Order: sequence, then structure tokens, then C-alpha cells
Amino acid sequence: MKKLPMRTCVATKEKLPKKDLLRIVIHEGNVSIDLTGKANGHGCYLKKDAEVIKMARDKKILDRVLECQIDDSIYEELLSLVD
Repeated sequence: MKKLPMRTCVATKEKLPKKDLLRIVIHEGNVSIDLTGKANGHGCYLKKDAEVIKMARDKKILDRVLECQIDDSIYEELLSLVD
């Protein structure tokens, strides 16, 4: 039996399987959504849940974790991936 990689959601602090999370990466000042899970840069994970993404936007959780200003287009893209 293969071990499932577990990661922690930065918004809810839940430990979940990597496939149930979305990875957001900052590399050389550019913030992007990493669909492969292998992009270079500092990354963090958010649960694939519209409510969690909205909470992260309202509380500016990604801004704090990635130490930069996150554009609303990133949140819109995250929400479109969840729906």
C-alpha cells in the first residue's frame, strides 16, 4: 500500500491528502497556481472548497503566508477550479 502525501491547508490548518488541495506558488515575485504540484518556488496549500478560498481572500491569509500582495485574479482562478 502506497503512502499518501499529506499537506496542511493554510486557512483551516487541516491535514489532507495532497490531491484534495490546491497549491499556490510564489517564484521570483510571480504568484501562480501550481496544478502539477512540482513548480519551483515557495508554495502553500488551500483546501479545494469555495468557502475556504473566500475566507483566505477575506482574511488575506495568502498575503501573509507568501509575503506579497495577492491579486484578486488568483482568487477568481482558484474559485473557477473548485466549481
